[in-house]
Amino acid sequence: MNPTVILIGLVSYFLVLLLIGFITGRKANEDSYFLGNKQSIWWMVALGMLSDSMSGVSFISVPGAVYNDQFNYLQVVMGYVLGYLVIAYFLLPLYYKANVTSIYEYLEQRFGGVSQKTGAFFFVISRLLGAGGRLFLTALVFQQFLFQPLGMPFEVTVAVIILLILTYTVKGGIRTLVFTDALQSVFLIGGLVVCIVSMVRSPELSQINALEIFTMKSDFTSIFNWDVNSNKYFWKHLIGGMFITIAMTGLDQNMMQKNLSCKSLSDAQKNMLVTAVVVFFVNVLFLSLGVFMIEFLKNSGGIIVDPLTGKPSTDLFFPTIALQKLGLFAGLAFVLGLSAATFSSADSVLTTLTTSTYVDIFSVPKRNWNIQLKHKYRVVLHLTYSVLLYLCILGFHKYSDGAVINVVLGLANYTYGPLLGLFALGMFTQVKPSNMAVIVVSIVVPTICWYFGKNVFISELLGWKPLNWKYQFGFELLLLNGLGSFIGYYVWAKFKPAN
Repeated sequence: MNPTVILIGLVSYFLVLLLIGFITGRKANEDSYFLGNKQSIWWMVALGMLSDSMSGVSFISVPGAVYNDQFNYLQVVMGYVLGYLVIAYFLLPLYYKANVTSIYEYLEQRFGGVSQKTGAFFFVISRLLGAGGRLFLTALVFQQFLFQPLGMPFEVTVAVIILLILTYTVKGGIRTLVFTDALQSVFLIGGLVVCIVSMVRSPELSQINALEIFTMKSDFTSIFNWDVNSNKYFWKHLIGGMFITIAMTGLDQNMMQKNLSCKSLSDAQKNMLVTAVVVFFVNVLFLSLGVFMIEFLKNSGGIIVDPLTGKPSTDLFFPTIALQKLGLFAGLAFVLGLSAATFSSADSVLTTLTTSTYVDIFSVPKRNWNIQLKHKYRVVLHLTYSVLLYLCILGFHKYSDGAVINVVLGLANYTYGPLLGLFALGMFTQVKPSNMAVIVVSIVVPTICWYFGKNVFISELLGWKPLNWKYQFGFELLLLNGLGSFIGYYVWAKFKPAN
């Protein structure tokens, strides 16, 4: 596919986002930036939550992962749905009752400023590294298929992406993101559907009945895994998926800030329930695409493999087929869908990292500053996180060897454990741990979980020998981390409560 055509499509796409940013940011104030003046339309927030939930890594990796894992990922998605129900009926009422801008203000109300800053710290670290890792993987695809043929260095590619995101988010914040993310979800779903239809109609698959691919020809549609030692065991995936959603959505400022911008609690709950349904069916589409891709590759030259390792390069299945084998229209649909999945998660990260730092870490709203000074402080934070995200991506580009990315994408198992423990302690007990307890437990428990999780990269970094056992931890490690943190806070508070 001609890189110039892709570039024209991307430029047109971003011009639309910039126009939306200009319109929504014209009369924006600080309240617009943080909570959209509490006037966000619930169904638009729900639509935008889809692209927020699906990163560019998901757009590329979920279909390709079918080659190795069949439909096992659907077990996790079932857990997601349960997690959204918990958020709708337990966490959202808590946040609306506390009337917070940042959800970590609840921790301050319940335990004090150190707990608030601890929660915000784990959010900032996990989201900055997670966003950097996801944007890095997506930027590599754009670099290989678009910018490299045009002679643009990777560093310039990333700088352009960050500057574009910065341009339409720095002023309007959440007020802008509600509209841009909804639009990007439309592009994401549209791109996915166009690619599936184009593939089914291609010469490689047009002679095969689509239903037959699933029922007779495919060995890749198995959903359930009942091997208790596997990290893809059904109950590990289901329970882990539920707690991943509770943690990475319900306890994550990045995902909750737009929900808090709804007009009422009932609107926010409706948004969450609709999001659950849409996320489930879109993931079914992604997995179905994976089956079609495998059959397509079998009929058009074979599975794509890494020339160095000889292993299937599953992350290249989708971009290679879409950009090199399906024609112009499908290629553009893929680029726009990937852009939507990537930039929706990245643009909201800049706004919510700024919010949490502004409110939780530096407590700017409590300072006796005039509006102009607070505004300048907020803009500086937004610009600073843009630079940090840029440097983070370049760091992955220089030092990553695969293991680093695995650490970043699995970071939720460790960084969200203390958040689970703190919020559970606040909701279900009356105890109040000391500041020292919060700090020590929040460091010690995730470190223990990291070791028992057989994280080879970190074990080598710290000079530890990874445990050699058959049992493989999956997403349940997050639950164990949260439970361990909860017990640590509770026991310490019982023996030595805060003054």
